Amino acid sequence: MPKTALALRHVQFEDLGVFAPALADAGFTLTYRDAGDADFLAGDPLAPDLLVVLGGPIGVYEDETYPFLKAERDFIARRLAAGRPTLGLCLGAQLMAAALGKRVFPSGVKEIGFAPVTLTEAGAASPLRHLEGGPVLHWHGDTYELPDGAVHLASTAPCPQQAFSLGPSILALQFHPEADTGPRFERWLIGHAAELAAAGIDIPALRRDAAGHGPALARRAHALMREWLTQAGLAA
Repeated sequence: MPKTALALRHVQFEDLGVFAPALADAGFTLTYRDAGDADFLAGDPLAPDLLVVLGGPIGVYEDETYPFLKAERDFIARRLAAGRPTLGLCLGAQLMAAALGKRVFPSGVKEIGFAPVTLTEAGAASPLRHLEGGPVLHWHGDTYELPDGAVHLASTAPCPQQAFSLGPSILALQFHPEADTGPRFERWLIGHAAELAAAGIDIPALRRDAAGHGPALARRAHALMREWLTQAGLAA
């Protein structure tokens, strides 16, 4: 019987990207649910073998503007309380921290572009080891408090909280190793045009960095995902 992965998606172009082939290799059937659709949070949050909470340009704390966020945090909280395999990416990582009772807030810095993360000792012994020494894509202006009992895995100078885990099968990444930095990366540049302009980002330079770093990052990201799925008991 195929394993099931449910991905909660907030904007169309921030999908599973280069993580999707690793899931397919591990025998997963992938379903996306999109914010704004009637079935976004339908069903039992414990039912999928894997839940992935994807990124997006809104803040976890913007409940008045985006009322669905409370229901999404509750959905994730039920999943985490049961210890079911869960992966969060950027906004997804922040939603996980909030679902675990911690504060998510503006960091005061727009961290957008390609740069390495510094792994903690625990991070270097985790599947994140595949990212060591190479740049990954950062695209956020918020950060979070480390949840109680979580293991801190990675940091950058602008943002000390970049990744955490809870046991072998719950992983939250503030950065974007999953981003497809091939031709489809243009969707990120268009979709986030206003944010990039406001932050003064050099878009041609970001495009060049994506093309230059993308192939190696995709290989490292695939290795990370493959090892994490094995660690979580989800490999084929």
